[in-house]
Amino acid sequence: MAKKSIANLTAADLSGKRVLVRVDFNVPLDESGNISDDTRIRAALPTIQDLISKEAKVILCSHMGRPNGKVVDSMRLTPAAERLSELLGKPVVKPYDCVGDAVKTQVDAMGNGQVILLENLRFHAEEEANDPEFAKALASLADVYVNDAFGTAHRAHASTEGVTKYLSPNVAGYLMEKELQYLQSAIENPQRPLAAIVGGSKVSSKIGVIETLLEKVDKLLIGGGMIFTFYKARGLAVGKSLVEEDKLELAKALEVKAKEKGVELLLPTDVVVADNFAKDANAQTVSIEAIPDGWMGLDIGPDSVKTFQNALSQCKSAIWNGPMGVFEFDKFAIGTEAIARSLASLTKQGVITIIGGGDSVAAVEKVGVADQMSHISTGGGASLELLEGKELPGVVALDEAE
Repeated sequence: MAKKSIANLTAADLSGKRVLVRVDFNVPLDESGNISDDTRIRAALPTIQDLISKEAKVILCSHMGRPNGKVVDSMRLTPAAERLSELLGKPVVKPYDCVGDAVKTQVDAMGNGQVILLENLRFHAEEEANDPEFAKALASLADVYVNDAFGTAHRAHASTEGVTKYLSPNVAGYLMEKELQYLQSAIENPQRPLAAIVGGSKVSSKIGVIETLLEKVDKLLIGGGMIFTFYKARGLAVGKSLVEEDKLELAKALEVKAKEKGVELLLPTDVVVADNFAKDANAQTVSIEAIPDGWMGLDIGPDSVKTFQNALSQCKSAIWNGPMGVFEFDKFAIGTEAIARSLASLTKQGVITIIGGGDSVAAVEKVGVADQMSHISTGGGASLELLEGKELPGVVALDEAE
């Protein structure tokens, strides 16, 4: 999936042109409506600043939350426009809508190097429905299209796929390019040995990823709630731990497939169990053969952490998707935090470390080692689908690299 990039467009290509840029400004807000984490806005800066320097008229568009096709005042993009203005050190115009005559008038009044952030795309149900008329209306504002929103690239929406039918060229922004570069090369052309660490609560949500990774990796480390489905499939008692009864045969089949492929599949040997699902629950560390009745596993144990660390130390690249336990509760975050720190120290030794979106990103940020990883993906669902080998509609729609 080699796609044309914004880097291929010169100042001559862009000067005076209206450029529609799909960004992902779906940022978290606190109770007062202020942005609590501006990572996604900062991630889009290289693309925006490049367009400004090439004298383009920059028209940004994004969604925020799930307003379900209605105007929800708390989901307006005004805080994002204000924060972007601070980061750029210049005004960012914020219209009251994303399409329509008033917006067109504001776009027509733009000078070279100016920036507009359109209102929340999802205030219109047509955005998620990939409605052709809505896509055409968005596209009519611009001459060129740049997609820099990797986090939404797995969705065929009007602003990610529909607009490309009415604009040309359609290119990847710097963030999109970086995401594709790291995630695709990690899977297709990795530095070996390659390890994947897959966590999370359910096998069902990670089946595709595990099956694809078994074709690609040298070691597969499994943590999180899904381990108990594997244990039960082996005939072990798991107390009140989370189990997907309808996935027991699948768990057995995955272990068999790993053996056939020569992939070292590592499951924890000890777990931290709790007497209920609460941050102040009573906890104890037990072997996987000794989970007491009525107790539930909420983290991997210290022996498992050492085993995982040892396996990772033999690798040249590692991909991590999904926490090792219920890391929202400090008492059950120790396994996840230990893996985060291990990956950070391995990065310093030259190992390529890729954090594949979602909760794993929250975990490395919580531990304060996010800036010590090789790459942190901004798209949970998109990175999962890419790791599964699926095509992302928002990427497929972009022009092929020459």
